Parts: sequence; structure tokens; C-alpha cells
Amino acid sequence: MRLLQVSMLAALACLALGVALAQAPAAQTVDDVIDKVLRDAGKADTRPAAPPPPQVHETVVMSARMGEHDDRTRFVVELSEPIAMRTFTLNNPNRVVIDMPLVKWHLDGPPRPGGYGAVRSYRYGTFRPGNSRFVIDLNQPVVVGEPMVLPPENGSGYRVVFDLFPTTQAKFDRTAGWPEDLRARYTASELAALPKNPPPPQTRIKRMIVIDPGHGGLDPGTHGSDGANEKDLVLAVSLQLQRVLLARGYTVHMTRDSDVPVELGQRARIARSWRADLMISIHANWNTNPDIKGLSIYSLSDKGSDAEARALAKKENGADKLIGVDLSGDNSGVGPILIDLAQRDTMNKSSHFAELALAELRSETDILPHMPHRDAGFVVLKAPDVPAVLIELGFLSNPEEARKMQTDGWRARVARAIAAAVDRQFMATAEAGSATAP
Repeated sequence: MRLLQVSMLAALACLALGVALAQAPAAQTVDDVIDKVLRDAGKADTRPAAPPPPQVHETVVMSARMGEHDDRTRFVVELSEPIAMRTFTLNNPNRVVIDMPLVKWHLDGPPRPGGYGAVRSYRYGTFRPGNSRFVIDLNQPVVVGEPMVLPPENGSGYRVVFDLFPTTQAKFDRTAGWPEDLRARYTASELAALPKNPPPPQTRIKRMIVIDPGHGGLDPGTHGSDGANEKDLVLAVSLQLQRVLLARGYTVHMTRDSDVPVELGQRARIARSWRADLMISIHANWNTNPDIKGLSIYSLSDKGSDAEARALAKKENGADKLIGVDLSGDNSGVGPILIDLAQRDTMNKSSHFAELALAELRSETDILPHMPHRDAGFVVLKAPDVPAVLIELGFLSNPEEARKMQTDGWRARVARAIAAAVDRQFMATAEAGSATAP
């Protein structure tokens, strides 16, 4: 009986469809007619239709441009559709930050401002997962006017206009600072990024290596003469090193495995939370003299081995300010521990690995001729119980070395050499342990 009812309903629907198609105006489509038939036959099924699934897509940033005027600097962002954007200012150094949800960047690169106005430069990129950001570096303090949104016209997208008006440093300082909700979100996301259940050392058999590709996101690091960014180079080498170490049986964790920023203090905390046996931070160098080239390795020191090492440490330790985070005033209980360098055993292990790595790398790449093993007070090296080194792969300011570092063969050889040094480090540790065991 049920089958007969279904057959009759189907026949009636087909009949109605045929009549409707015959009577429908020419402008209607078959889909229009079917929709009408289904509405007329709605008595057979009165259940509400399920809502369509939400459309998931990302807004595209199509362009950004800047104009210097007598009374203001105008910054215009062109978007495929309107999104929530908000601004705030930060000092030391003075910056304007434009926050927005995650977007796709279809920009050729930030055009250089004139340099004579309020803006020195600007940068853009992913700040953290789900969050994109412009950072405008200032020559002088400004106040940000109320943004204006212009609708599309003549083939353009939506344009958001930000006017920056000159102000005094005192007024700028009064309003500058990290918004409370973002500060709370930063703290929560920082905690969420730490591993929830790092393996206890008594049950871990494989050695734990943390690889730390420098910079990322809004912080590109230094630039090569060919336009290459340090953040991209060091990530590629780090991923290659990860593959080699995994194949050799090590447990490996990355502080980042994509183009996202990680605050400096967070990098060391990740290594400590995983109880790492070794942390390897990967960077690339730069010098005003384009003839200087060669790899160098840093281990921890209070003072640094020379003025150049101190200057480099100051530059790297200030990277957080590029992405809108300043941890220089951190008063947490971890601060005094990080500064305490009494863990001589950790520092000795770091220095020993630096020497092993240089010995392995000499046959694979150029080594800085003068003092390739240096020491400096890098924040990422200050985990008190994790041996750590910072490897400067070479100088992007040297055209020949910059080209070499872009090749897959060079990266593979360097990764294998570093992995060989890791093998030697823990082989020596195992031998020492067996010799002193009761």
C-alpha cells in the first residue's frame, strides 16, 4: 500500500511538472519550475528545509597604498569585501597596528613611503592563527582618525581609509598600548600553544630535539640582495632538518612549521615544556660589507664574545616589537630563572654541541673565518635547563652565499651535517653515562 502511494505521488509530480513546463513563461528555468512543483506538493512533506551550509571563504586584500598630504598621511586598504578592522597604537618604537581576521594577501609588496612624512614603512602578514595585521612604523607620533569605508566603483573593491594626523609624543603615549581584550587573548593563546602533556623523561627513550626557525609572520628577518626573506630560508632549512632527524629516530618538535610569528620567550618555553634535550635555533645573517660570508654558531653568554655579537643579539631580541609584543617588562616568576646563568652544565653542553656542529659543517659550507663559535645573550638560548645554540647559516647580504642558500642541495647537505652533530652529541653523552655508571 505504501509503495502504491509513493508511485501515485511520483506520477502526480511528473504530471504537474509536465503541465508546469508547458505553461511556464520562457524566462523560467527548469529549476524554477521544479521549485514551484515542490512548493505545490509541499502537503506531502511539511518538514522545514535544512538551512544551506555556511559559505567558508577568506577576504582578499587586493592592494594597499599611502599618500602624504600637508595635514595628514592617508593609508588606504582595498578589500574584496568589508571585514571588521580596528586600530591601536604602540610606542617604543611608535607604531600603528591595524588588526583584522585572517585574510589572503594578494599584494606585490609594500611600496616605499616617501620617507619625509609621518610613516617610515609598513609591513603585513599573519600575526597568529586566525589573525592578520598591518604594522605601520612611524617617523613621528600620530593620532588615527575614524576609518571610512568606500563602496566598490570602477572595478575596485571595498576601500578602507585610515587618516593619520600629527600629534605630540605625550598625547601619543597616553593612548598607546595593547588593548585589554587582545592582551588577554594573547595570554590565553600563548598558554594554549604549549604542549598539554609533554612526555615524562623517565618513559622517553628517544632524544627530544626542538627546532626553532627564526622570525615569521610580520617579522621577515633580514633580506637578501635578491629579495629573499630570512624567515622563508630558515623555515625551509628547519623543515629539512626535521625530516632528517625524524628518519634517524629522534623526537622532533618545531616552534613554528609555517609562516606564523612566535614570540621569543615563547620559543624557549616550548623547549622547556617538552623537556628538550637540545634546542637548535636557525637564522641567517646580514652585514653592511657584502664580501663577508660564512656560517657561525652562537651559544649563551652574559656579555657576548664581541661587539658584533652583542649588536646581533640586541636585534634578534627586539624582534617581538616588530609584531606588536614587548616582553621587556615581564615581571613573571620565570624572569629571574631565565636570567640566572648558574646552570653551567647546560651552557657547557651548548658550547660542546656548537663545536661538534662546526666540525661537521666545515666540509659542507663556508664557515666564518674569524671566531665562528661565538656567544651572546639571545633570549631563545636562555632556557636554563635546555642546551641550545643559534646557527647563523650565512650572510644574505653576500650575493654568492645568498644564491647558494636558496638551493635544495645546499640545504640538504647542511641539514645532514647538523643531524650528524646531534648524533655525536648524544653518542658522547651515552658513552660518558656508561663510563660513570655504578
